[in-house]
Amino acid sequence: MTRAKTRDRADSDTLCHDPEGGLPRLLEIMRRLRDPETGCPWDVEQTFETIAPYTIEEAYEVSDAIDRGDWADLKSELGDLLLQTVYQTQIGAERGLFDFHDVANGIAQKMLDRHPHVFGDESNAKSAEQQTRDWEAQKARERAAKAEKGVLDGVALGLPALMRALKLQKRAARVGFDWDDADQVLAKLAEESAELADARDAGDAAKLHEEFGDLLFVVVNLGRHLGLDPEHALRDANAKFTRRFAHIEAELARAGRNPEAASLDEMEALWQAAKANGL
Repeated sequence: MTRAKTRDRADSDTLCHDPEGGLPRLLEIMRRLRDPETGCPWDVEQTFETIAPYTIEEAYEVSDAIDRGDWADLKSELGDLLLQTVYQTQIGAERGLFDFHDVANGIAQKMLDRHPHVFGDESNAKSAEQQTRDWEAQKARERAAKAEKGVLDGVALGLPALMRALKLQKRAARVGFDWDDADQVLAKLAEESAELADARDAGDAAKLHEEFGDLLFVVVNLGRHLGLDPEHALRDANAKFTRRFAHIEAELARAGRNPEAASLDEMEALWQAAKANGL
């Protein structure tokens, strides 16, 4: 190793071990992890595609910490999410596509462009509703600049299905393709339920799959018309199911039993008890 490389490595070690090194420290650690000669073999092998699932997972873990009100865990999870950005930007830098500073400057400029009432000449004497309309108008201009001509262009394929359905419906609603009220959506929900039952009775697996998807899509639309976030509502329903089933297991355990040894009627009675107790 040359003297210059030795000095560079020493400087890098100093930064990597500096507890107050902040973002430069994290960026250098990632660069070192991805070094093809001296880095971590697992980290060196990763690509945009292999890291993407971890990025999605970390975003959900941030949301989970917020839902639980666990602020110490939130700090940790935000760090994990930041690492995903650092990871992806390091790969981008290695390929000559972009680096962390490009990404940071890009989002900074976007915030300036979308808030002329704060950083520009526009008045900030506007309602939150007006700001939302202005925000959507600016995003539409940005999509046009990227040659996204279709109303639904740019809605990411990688979003969770419920979230993507909601975004697609909101886009369509902006141009008037929407039901007038929730009652119409409820009627459509009944129609789709009947079609699902018909597909089941016919034994048509492909049609059953299609009708089930249609039913879920209408449920998302119903939530939108009722002012509810379907992703959030389903997460809460999952949490409620988990609490109540844990009650069933705990009560059976007190009697020296487990769910496998209990009848459905017994578990249903315990479920109703959990429900009555507000679980």
